[in-house]
Amino acid sequence: MTHTEIAEMQRIFTSRLDTLAHILDVAEKQLTDMDAALQERLAPDMFPLGTQIAFACNQPLGFAQWCQGLPIQNLNPDVPSLALARAHIRDTKAMLADIQVDDSQLDKIKRTGLGPGMYCETSGRFYVSDYLIPNFYFHIATTYAILRKLGVPLGKADFMAFLLPHVQREA
Repeated sequence: MTHTEIAEMQRIFTSRLDTLAHILDVAEKQLTDMDAALQERLAPDMFPLGTQIAFACNQPLGFAQWCQGLPIQNLNPDVPSLALARAHIRDTKAMLADIQVDDSQLDKIKRTGLGPGMYCETSGRFYVSDYLIPNFYFHIATTYAILRKLGVPLGKADFMAFLLPHVQREA
């Protein structure tokens, strides 16, 4: 059995967590009080920046926990400091690096809680492609959008920073 698909998910999650860290680095250079910025929202009915970071980390963290046969335990959504946000990213990357399972894990049925009294049961592949990945990008994009709203000079190149190792210039 191969580890091809699992390894690809590890790579995707890790590289995008690096992008999330990069976005925070840019913001830290521009904003005078990042801890206060973590309480900012894109809209009144949306979660604040700190929670968006925790929720972004919850997606690959849940993947790592599921692959390792552990109960999925989400991070506390209250992220009052940049230090804690960075720790969440670092610790999530460490959990991803520790995954030691073959691709047959993706054929297993995964029960996913969707809120009080609601859940769905899907294959692991569906869980990853149709639940984790869209949620992961949603929370990273929302983090980006909140920081843009706060005046942080982020561009698409920052959001797509994971492509930099592959960028070439024509002669």
